[in-house]
Amino acid sequence: MSVREQRREAAIERMADHLLAEGLAGASLRPLAAAAGSSDRMLLYYFTDKDDVLAATLGRVAARLTAMLDAALEPGAKLPADALLGAVWSAMSSETLAPFMRVWLEVVAGAARGQEPHRAIASGILGGFADWIDGHIDATDAQRPGQAALLLATVDGALLLDAAGRRDLADAAIAAACAARP
Repeated sequence: MSVREQRREAAIERMADHLLAEGLAGASLRPLAAAAGSSDRMLLYYFTDKDDVLAATLGRVAARLTAMLDAALEPGAKLPADALLGAVWSAMSSETLAPFMRVWLEVVAGAARGQEPHRAIASGILGGFADWIDGHIDATDAQRPGQAALLLATVDGALLLDAAGRRDLADAAIAAACAARP
């Protein structure tokens, strides 16, 4: 890896820490550059533009989240949908992952307003999570895509309820979804 690539990677790591602490409110170029230990002009040496900075940084946040989810399951584990839903909700609703969920909801809110790069980033992250679920759900080939999508929608819906201050409804929805699955 070249020195330029090493510095770019280090900047992404520091900016990911910054986004997890500050949310997207801290995602303008100058605060991101400061978090990276650089100037905004130097940051643009490593990235094409602000959208590239944001995409790379949010991609790193998503990769960290995926690694944490992987750590919550045994390597190569494939679980029935209800058990996987319970395990994913347990991890996603934990205080440890709360900063990730706050950033995720901000990205989705931007996507809902049609903002770019939020929409493209959210789509990519959702695709990655759907693939992650697909790789861990014990289902037939025909059932897997639909069950993975349903699990993803259920967890994201529960996260929205929780973010709105209704953890009771989120937990009830997850419990009912787990009970309803074969």
